[in-house]
Amino acid sequence: NKRQVLTITSDLMPVIQVVYSVNNDEAAGASVEFVVPKDLGDGYVNNKLENYKFRFRRVFDQTAGQEEIFETIAQPVADRVLAGYNGTIFAYGQTNSGKTFTITGGARSYGDRGIIPRTLSYLYQHIIQDSTMVYTTHISYLEIYNNVCYDLLDRQLEACRLEDLPTVTIMHDSEQNIQLRNLSIQQSANEEEALNLLFLGDTHRMTAETLLNKASTRSHCIFTVYLCGRQPGSATVRRSKLHLVDLAGSERVNKMALGGQLLTEAKYINVSLHYLEQVIISLSESRAHIPYRNSLMTSVLRDSLGGNCMTTMISTISVDKTNLKESMSTCRFAQRVALIKNEAVLNEEEDPVLLIARLKRENQSLRDELAMVTGEPRQEQLTQYEIQKLEVQVKDFLEDTDPEATLALGTDLQKIRRCFTLLKVLSLSGVQRPNGVPL
Repeated sequence: NKRQVLTITSDLMPVIQVVYSVNNDEAAGASVEFVVPKDLGDGYVNNKLENYKFRFRRVFDQTAGQEEIFETIAQPVADRVLAGYNGTIFAYGQTNSGKTFTITGGARSYGDRGIIPRTLSYLYQHIIQDSTMVYTTHISYLEIYNNVCYDLLDRQLEACRLEDLPTVTIMHDSEQNIQLRNLSIQQSANEEEALNLLFLGDTHRMTAETLLNKASTRSHCIFTVYLCGRQPGSATVRRSKLHLVDLAGSERVNKMALGGQLLTEAKYINVSLHYLEQVIISLSESRAHIPYRNSLMTSVLRDSLGGNCMTTMISTISVDKTNLKESMSTCRFAQRVALIKNEAVLNEEEDPVLLIARLKRENQSLRDELAMVTGEPRQEQLTQYEIQKLEVQVKDFLEDTDPEATLALGTDLQKIRRCFTLLKVLSLSGVQRPNGVPL
């Protein structure tokens, strides 16, 4: 049940100036090509490349809609999560290239819904329609701002500022697994409750106005759906999780002319993205040491990068000439990510509570059979719960008009004697069957 999957796609932000070409030919593979005219004004031969071509699993041009992006990128990952595999979808790119719009969506129309709300709708529709499984779902929403983790779903207080929210700390257990302390995990029974949690978290997100975006997200956010499913009566449980990640945009500080708080935020963003790139390079080169612990973001996303997860990366790029260097840098980063091979395994386990209950039932059944064969009654007395259950069974038996109705008591002599006693008491008290015939 192992799969090696890490999918890379590219999403192009609409602009007026065209300096690129897109090829989605199925035979040749998807690619985006940038044209960089040579500058001959310096008076010497310029041997730099004019064309830069990058290959992707799929390239979405300016005309691609949110539904097409969801069906191509998110739906296959959601299907695997429903089957018991971990999944991650994360967007990476320059500020104002469309990451948040792709992941969360826009507020102008219902059709602008992004990957997160569409994925929630898809998951809960499947849960409602699948009668062969019993599911429970939980949700968490984590923000990493200036290298500090915050719980965006805290409901114990009305936070006016991000700093008022509880901070989340990362701990490692004895097996080096990540534990997020103080991160609340909220149960969501349906799509409406899940969307309300998404909206609650989005109201707490840190945004600010920059030269490129009037409402630029200044943090990394990880929206996680935890799914637990099992067949009725089975002790085998499938536990999977889906990370939907909106990374803060990479920025060139000198070009953006940032200052004050924006400059501080940009430095933290760029440092964390630098550490992410170092992890990607280490994984792609199969180095012995992977520097996950250099940043909070790479620690949290450890499973998504080179671990037990089916991961898809969306590269969002602007093809305006002024953003050419940043766009090509994003493409180069995506090419490195594509070299990583994750091993996604089916997450099945025996639920200890259900397993113990099943073993108790089997043990009692064997005791009853042994008592019937040897003629020795069991040593334990009937519990009050068992007595009440027998009274209900006798009542249902008497009210059943089917002449072939029976009392299913198994081989427990104590239960059989108790039922005879109940029938005798009812007979002496003059109780009649529903058809008027006395006992």
